[in-house]
Amino acid sequence: MPTKIEKDSLTGRETTGHEWDGLKELNTPLPKWWLWTFYATIVWGIAWVIIYPSVPGWRGTSGWIAREAVVADVAQAQARTEPMLARLREATPAQIVADPEMRNFAIAGGRVAFGNNCAGCHGAGGQGAQGGFPSLADDDWIWGGTLEAIQQTIRHGIRSNESDEQRQSQMPRFGADGLLTAAQVGDVAEHVLALSNRATDQAAAGRGATIFAEQCASCHGEQGEGNRELGAPRLTDQVWLYGSTKRDIVAMINNPRAGVMPAWGQGRLDPATVNMLTVYVHSLGGGE
Repeated sequence: MPTKIEKDSLTGRETTGHEWDGLKELNTPLPKWWLWTFYATIVWGIAWVIIYPSVPGWRGTSGWIAREAVVADVAQAQARTEPMLARLREATPAQIVADPEMRNFAIAGGRVAFGNNCAGCHGAGGQGAQGGFPSLADDDWIWGGTLEAIQQTIRHGIRSNESDEQRQSQMPRFGADGLLTAAQVGDVAEHVLALSNRATDQAAAGRGATIFAEQCASCHGEQGEGNRELGAPRLTDQVWLYGSTKRDIVAMINNPRAGVMPAWGQGRLDPATVNMLTVYVHSLGGGE
């Protein structure tokens, strides 16, 4: 509880009248330099409130508004880049790659567009991820890795139902729909493993080869080489979107998973940006 104000015998200063466990609080004023600095910041703050917009309905005496300045800066940037963007819209990806000036601009712009729109699935460096996100930096392409094929995929998407020219493929649900028994599914999985020399049951792989020829070869090829026209992946390498263990393969045969990619050219991105993305993706290392 507050006590009476008195002078401290050691410092000669008055106390505030507050005491805790025998400790008395001195009434020590703030340094004058600190007080004047504090008052100056108040005056400075009031000046900025007057000069710049700070409260609803007040535009400030300077007339400068950050939102309007940003819009103007963006407009200026667009005006500077529009001539090049116009060239990129009219050119084919092959023509862009052949022109050093357009190619350099496309690589720089494509890198930014990729980071904003594609890296969330394909990774910042296009490395992809298991679970349906293919790598764009290797030479394994489900739909083709040429400039034209990449542009088609970006522009119209995959199974997005946003374009009549979308990439579309569908693998039957061999197990879920009863097209194959559980034992047959296991045999086919063993044969698929054998295509990359990983089978552990040769008898099962032999039985699975017959079923594979009847049920799977029409899409994946007789030797599992894949078919880009159908979007059927190659089964003879070490690139697997949904896992490469027997369990993963059995799961895909039973009830296949199919990824979806937006149709970026259908109102999402400018044609120039689609072309820049095409050139950039092609440059990641796996373009054909």
